[in-house]
Amino acid sequence: MGNNKNKHKEVWVGGEELINDPAFIESANKEFVELPVVEQLSDERSMKVSANRRDFLKYLGFSVGAATVAASCDIPVKKALPYVTKPDSIVPGIATYYASSFVNGGDYCSVLVKTREGRPIKIEGNRLSGVTKGGTSARAQASVLSLYDTSRFQQPQKKVDGAWQAVSWDDMDKDIMAKLGPNPRIVMNTNMSPTAKKTIAEFQAKYPGAKVVTYDPVSSSAILEANEQSFGMKTIPNYRFDAAEVIVSFGADFLGTWISPVEYARDYSEHRKIKDVKGAKMSRHIQVESAMTLTGSNADNRILVKPSEMGAAIATLFNEIARASQSPTISAPKVNDKAGAALAKLAKELLAHKGKCLVVSGSNNVGEQVLVNAINTMLDSYGKTIRFANASNQRQGIDREIQGLLKEMEGGSVSSLIFWGANPAFDLPNAEQFAAAMAKVPLKVSMSGTPDETTALCDYVAPASHYLESWGDVEPKKGYYSLIQPTISNLFDTRQAEASLLTWAGNNTPYHDYLKANWEATIFPKQNDFVLFQAFWDSVLHDGVFEMPETEPEVAFNGNITEAAGKISKPASGLEVAFFETVNVGAGQYAGNPWLQEMPDPITRCVWGNYLAIPIEFDGDRHFDGAGPFKGLNNKEIYGFADKINMTVGGKTETVTCIRQFGLAPDVVSLALGYGRKEVNQTGKNVGNNVFPWLSMDANGNTQYYATGVEVSGKVAEDELACVQYHHTMGIQGEANGYEGKANIDELALGRIARGYEGALVNRTVIRQGTLDEVDALVEKLHEEREEAEHLNSQTLYPYDEYKEKFYDQGHHWGIHVDMNACIGCGACQVACLSENNVPVVGKYEVFRHHEMTWLRIDRYFYGDVENPSVVYQPMMCQHCDNAPCENVCPVSATVHNSEGLNQMAYNRCIGTRYCANNCPYKVRRFNWLDYTTADLFPINEPEINGEDLAFGADNLTRMVLNPDVTVRSRGVMEKCSFCVQRIQEGKLAAKREGRLLRDGDVKSACQTACPTGAITFGDMNDENSAVVKAMNHDLTYFVLDEINTRPSVKYRAKVTNKDKALS
Repeated sequence: MGNNKNKHKEVWVGGEELINDPAFIESANKEFVELPVVEQLSDERSMKVSANRRDFLKYLGFSVGAATVAASCDIPVKKALPYVTKPDSIVPGIATYYASSFVNGGDYCSVLVKTREGRPIKIEGNRLSGVTKGGTSARAQASVLSLYDTSRFQQPQKKVDGAWQAVSWDDMDKDIMAKLGPNPRIVMNTNMSPTAKKTIAEFQAKYPGAKVVTYDPVSSSAILEANEQSFGMKTIPNYRFDAAEVIVSFGADFLGTWISPVEYARDYSEHRKIKDVKGAKMSRHIQVESAMTLTGSNADNRILVKPSEMGAAIATLFNEIARASQSPTISAPKVNDKAGAALAKLAKELLAHKGKCLVVSGSNNVGEQVLVNAINTMLDSYGKTIRFANASNQRQGIDREIQGLLKEMEGGSVSSLIFWGANPAFDLPNAEQFAAAMAKVPLKVSMSGTPDETTALCDYVAPASHYLESWGDVEPKKGYYSLIQPTISNLFDTRQAEASLLTWAGNNTPYHDYLKANWEATIFPKQNDFVLFQAFWDSVLHDGVFEMPETEPEVAFNGNITEAAGKISKPASGLEVAFFETVNVGAGQYAGNPWLQEMPDPITRCVWGNYLAIPIEFDGDRHFDGAGPFKGLNNKEIYGFADKINMTVGGKTETVTCIRQFGLAPDVVSLALGYGRKEVNQTGKNVGNNVFPWLSMDANGNTQYYATGVEVSGKVAEDELACVQYHHTMGIQGEANGYEGKANIDELALGRIARGYEGALVNRTVIRQGTLDEVDALVEKLHEEREEAEHLNSQTLYPYDEYKEKFYDQGHHWGIHVDMNACIGCGACQVACLSENNVPVVGKYEVFRHHEMTWLRIDRYFYGDVENPSVVYQPMMCQHCDNAPCENVCPVSATVHNSEGLNQMAYNRCIGTRYCANNCPYKVRRFNWLDYTTADLFPINEPEINGEDLAFGADNLTRMVLNPDVTVRSRGVMEKCSFCVQRIQEGKLAAKREGRLLRDGDVKSACQTACPTGAITFGDMNDENSAVVKAMNHDLTYFVLDEINTRPSVKYRAKVTNKDKALS
């Protein structure tokens, strides 16, 4: 990479930009690499017109009956209680909000469900929750779309001669109850519902031989077992990231997927925001990992180790702290020299912050987790940053249980299997063996609401209702309760799983009544605020939560560290692969959701599949042909292709698609779990590779999420690379070959302004960052550049100051502030924008052609050391410029500025010249190249979704998710972020009805309400007391592309890290 690679201080997006790859430079200079109209019309795909409407709807599984049910739009059952208004006051055009809970296995989020005319259309965070505190995740935001999934089972079914046949609930219940036998087994992922556990207990009372088997596809089993060995409590503690000044994570992606990421992200961000530059303080975060995770990308320092070295790294830190604390050390394998030196320095940092530090590990090795417990004990973390009061219930699966069940099945001792939301025929390391063993079980029942690999092998389907159609409760942390209430009547003939279990136990009590009775008997007595239960119930139903803080118990570490040291992983030689769970698709349970498939992975920036991330310097015996997986453009100068290789793990070979990635440890590649589904809707079917067969288990039976002895071939083919990291660039360039500085014409012309900042893009003021110990210098530099930009921008014939005083300073002037220190890149805002604004899904092929429609994108930039760079995320939406370049080039005035500073679109005026997109320096405008919303149903105009000419929302059921306050755009029209103008109007009308002025906080954008860290603030810039004005007045704020005089209404706060230079 050159002799100066470790001194490299520029910002870059990917390897091609870093070295100024000629093909990349050509594509960047062309600005738009979308498919030209002429070539689009000459595409062979475009000539396919064989499909007719009847076949099209038949393919979708859509019937007249389903359409009738869907169109009925029944309002929620009257026993539900809306968050703000009563059911009988539902008014057309006025949204009603219901407090509920998003739950899927261990995933949890307290939410408000927005309904319009009886249709749930949007998920918001519940600010009354003490767990998620109003934050959401991309998965929670997308969950409303799964309600309208056309692949959902529409009635109970029975398999007859290998084919599914509809059956009545009564007939199916009789059959199942007659065949359950003496030894039924309920197989499930983590279940956090206290009332559901009561139904299980009732079922076990009816069938004394029944047992529950709980496992999680991405497991925390080792933490549970280690805490049982260390403290006598088989639980996951309450990690307090908000109380820690130094955070060390050994591979735990606590901001992305580990245990409770929404809760942890909110707590973590509290000590990462620079509230005042005078005496600025922030926590320090060190991530020890093999491949860059979402959490690692937000760390101040990263220490790179191979996956097999993780145990040695933990042991090294333990010994360093034990030695300094004059405690016994352990005999353990050594980590690589560079990591060992960094860990020795890290131990001193931790000891200097005893009682105020936190060490966590994502390892599923019991020995390693016991050592982590011992480290936290020596650091005096228990009772301070780690508490057993209000311990987490979000991961309860024990890996040995599912393996024990497999042995029982193979031995023929299991009389029946009931699968409750679990898919072990897909997401186990030995899923194929499990599927074969299912044939030896006489009765197999699935309570899944949608097709999956396990359901395909079952005898009956008792389809569960969606959580938005169901009653229920959740206890994500001990003493913290949430309710689930239906927001719409059942769309199909489904029944929630708890009700099915009660029926088979001989109890026909409606589940709502059963739930309410359980709360009256077990939870109501725990509080003292209400005398009457009905008042208590109504209060919890309204708020969505009931929380009872617990007293911290006394704990003492009793783990055997010598025994633990003997169980840790041993370093291996050769190539290794790290497997990980993505924030969108998870372990495969969300593979059928189009919003999540089209959400870019925060690190790779890829969509619609999993890609093998390989190091930038990947050579030797494992050299790939060509310049890399993104080799620039082909001879048509449109497409980018990735190399495909054969990869072998444990004798099993798959052909995988590669992408070069920064931040990987030497001799390490990484690949995401959850893809390669076979039995799922058209969205997720055969997308990517299923890597679960490559997983293994350790001696304790716990699943290990890495593999050693990996073999790879050279390039065997090419694949379309649906990667957005090079789309919509803003004229950025890296450095020349050899990583020497290179001037360009913009830099020479702009002089000091283009000089930018340390770690800057060489010719654009896009990303600004610095370190905590140099924050004063950063502030001074930002102020100087602001003054220089103002001086340059004042040299214009456009009388901005006069116009601003006359128009924009009157009434409202809307703006957004983005804190890049708080933004973690999770993507919740991006999916929320899709949901709020009816943004269409276009599919892999269209993303490949640079046609993605997302109004809000999250740009990911690297800076610093090439081998181990730092990362900054920048949400980029329409800047609503007061001097907008897009407005004066539109020949039909389809884009105009209003009196409140909004850059607005008149869709019925737009004739699709795309001049506005060409003139937008921020590249935030999106053109409807195709009929993404099926206005005409002609294949020539439809996008390709996962290999089929199938437009998103082509059926009436899926279209129920659309927001009626936002126009659905047609082909040939330009669109972009509107600052959620419909929410602005809604806020104004609400204030008008109440006879008052609009207050700060009455209007919140969809991206703002979705963000788990509070990184986005929306408001009126003319209100001096508004939160957005206070945020914008911060010393670290700046405008993107300030030097070109666009006068944007979005202001960013510079990224600041608290790096420990001794660890760099």
